[in-house]
Amino acid sequence: QVQLVESGGGSVQAGGSLRLSCVASDSTYSTHCMGWFRQVPGKEREGVAAIDGDNGDNDTTYAESVKGRFTVSRDNAKNTLYLEIRDLKPEDTAMYYCAAAGDIFSFSRAGKCHGPVGSWGQGTQVTVSS
Repeated sequence: QVQLVESGGGSVQAGGSLRLSCVASDSTYSTHCMGWFRQVPGKEREGVAAIDGDNGDNDTTYAESVKGRFTVSRDNAKNTLYLEIRDLKPEDTAMYYCAAAGDIFSFSRAGKCHGPVGSWGQGTQVTVSS
């Protein structure tokens, strides 16, 4: 199974920026939709940003709550998915996970890949202080 490893989380003050990375162990997911989720203890995991694979022209979609501040991108040459977060807010505090769709037919919509999940990363914590 392809492994996904996130990094880049940390503790920042409100208004700051972070760039999260998610490295895949091989190139299997270059043609698959990939996305970022976040989860706060006691709440459901929320899809925040997703990007289609090459077949989908790398189209991106976002949850309404993060539009304008989050940017998802990918570098298939490095098997890496990114999430840039600007103007961080305390409510962005969460564990952030990347995920890859399990097939090439999944597509991004409203910040999530719609289709079966192939792999999850282990998560990277983002903590924003006011």
